[in-house]
Amino acid sequence: MTPKKKTAYRYFSADPQDCPYYLVTRVSLAATSVFKRAFAEAGLTELRPAYMGVLMCLWNEDGLKVIELGRRAGLEPSTMTGLIDRMERDGLVTRVPDPEDRRVLKINLTEAGSAIKDTVAEKVDLVMGQVLSNVDTDDLAQLKDTLRQILTNIHEGSEDEPS
Repeated sequence: MTPKKKTAYRYFSADPQDCPYYLVTRVSLAATSVFKRAFAEAGLTELRPAYMGVLMCLWNEDGLKVIELGRRAGLEPSTMTGLIDRMERDGLVTRVPDPEDRRVLKINLTEAGSAIKDTVAEKVDLVMGQVLSNVDTDDLAQLKDTLRQILTNIHEGSEDEPS
């Protein structure tokens, strides 16, 4: 895919509906609110939308080292500690010492963390189906590509910043 020619663009707008940052933030907050309601209605009182990235990674491969889990979920190590604390408190994961290196912790799903996968998948499909109901599948594919590119840009930009 050939990169598009970059033209000058003013990202700030006094009109929030024309500011990309505002729109991304509002979509994220609004979707989080819808997911909270959907999870509560399904009886998933221990599940927070913030847990989703970690859970998806563990449903794909349980027993990841904290650092690897954070990398796959796209979370900073400082964020991971508090998130894992809350997930452990809510009975979804446990910390287990790595038998090869006791200084390293692996994160395992609990029985409860494993058991909610199908219900969560059903709710995510339902909510996202409603949220994206009038979005064409080609536009959705482009949106996902664009969001992945934005995440890549942010990640690469943070590596360039001085410490």
